Amino acid sequence: MNGGRLMKKLLFVCGKNRLRSPTAEAIFSYYEGLEVESAGIDRDADVPLGHEIIQWADIIFVMEKVHRSKLSKKFQRYLNEKRVICLDIPDEYEYVEPVLIELLKKKVLPLLGTF
Repeated sequence: MNGGRLMKKLLFVCGKNRLRSPTAEAIFSYYEGLEVESAGIDRDADVPLGHEIIQWADIIFVMEKVHRSKLSKKFQRYLNEKRVICLDIPDEYEYVEPVLIELLKKKVLPLLGTF
């Protein structure tokens, strides 16, 4: 508990876990009340997605519809009761690029409620 509030556990997923999801993890890790992790759905991801991290997460954010599709195929039995949100952010940004940071904040913060 953090000041009477439960921590929200956010998982950000992209393809290779090199640009978009690590940027999201870097940004949202600084917000009080959030625990944040990131992983990649592809086999050659820097941090490959596993069922343990899926079970840990309260909300799973995927960057593209193809990630949601792969997630469902590969980890369906771990997704019961999980909120999976597609952010529709294409793979055209560099790590911590300011435009990507603004886009992530604009799309994610309204979904978290009190931020």
